[in-house]
Amino acid sequence: MKLSGVEIRWVEMPLRSPFRTSFGTQTVRELLLLRAVTDEGEGWGECVAMADPVYSSEYLEGCADVLRRFLVPALSGRVDGVSVAPRLARFRGHRMAKGALEMAVLDAELRARGVSFARELGATRDRVPCGVSVGIMNSIPELLDAVDGYLGEGYVRIKLKIEPGWDVEPVRAVRERFGDDVLLQVDANTAYTLGDARHLARLDPFDLLLIEQPLDEEELLAHAELAKVVRTPICLDESITSARSAADAIKLGACQVVNVKPGRVGGYLEARRIHDVCAAHGIALWCGGMLETGIGRAANVALAALPGCTLPGDTSASDRYYLTDVTEPFVLDDGHLAVPTGPGLGVTPLADALDAVTVKTEWVPVGAG
Repeated sequence: MKLSGVEIRWVEMPLRSPFRTSFGTQTVRELLLLRAVTDEGEGWGECVAMADPVYSSEYLEGCADVLRRFLVPALSGRVDGVSVAPRLARFRGHRMAKGALEMAVLDAELRARGVSFARELGATRDRVPCGVSVGIMNSIPELLDAVDGYLGEGYVRIKLKIEPGWDVEPVRAVRERFGDDVLLQVDANTAYTLGDARHLARLDPFDLLLIEQPLDEEELLAHAELAKVVRTPICLDESITSARSAADAIKLGACQVVNVKPGRVGGYLEARRIHDVCAAHGIALWCGGMLETGIGRAANVALAALPGCTLPGDTSASDRYYLTDVTEPFVLDDGHLAVPTGPGLGVTPLADALDAVTVKTEWVPVGAG
């Protein structure tokens, strides 16, 4: 295909309720949506960077800038999804921006070919089990009410966000209230240090699926040391930025589980490579979430349907976070979401819904910069 240019949309999606993690509280999800225009049709991508560089070094305006000045102009001439990453490799970092651009180009290509994202990635299931991420609450009774509601909706796995001062007691309360049969895991978002190892080991009696990213993203060796102290399986999130980093973490014994987030690793094709690395080493894998709209959710559900994704992911229904999505909503059915089967992502933004949350747009032609 020949790429004419990319429309960047700044979108603000009000959350149904505040979502608190160890690095802050969100009430509105700000993100970028990309519309790639080619001579064979259009495709959509979603940039999952946050407004501030707190989850990673990337942030919204930085992504827009690198897309405008470097990434989009680099895709002149003929291009397809597979060629995007090699064409952008000379630009260091900026994986979320690169991943969004690759996603948009790949979506346009697959729509033109009449092939679904799921088929292209190698999905083997037509629906995927869904977990839900529960933010840090003001009180344990509030937490128990939230978990009760999500279990009532049919979610098959509960993930609790934790931080120092909000860890053992919330987990204990959820276990005591809902029993040992509930699939339960925790996510620290790098909030602890290796000096907290003995404290984190106090989570072991609660039979958790995993503890996600307890230490800083660069501390692979420290995670390997932590794994010698705690029995709960260590899952890496922020530390996994590529198939190579996944292989290194596995070799070091730094993790027994991997959370793959396509935006964090530079796109869905690299996410598939991480899937293959984990499958080859017998490492459990699941698809994480970044409060995506229906556009990113469609692609995540397709990825979660790969055979190596052996644990329920953060692929929640649209109404987990938003009253109104920018696509037809994803609706939970017996704890599962259906994998889209239409060409490309299998979903298309609803014009009125998209316009209602769009703050501004910018057209970036190929060859500009």
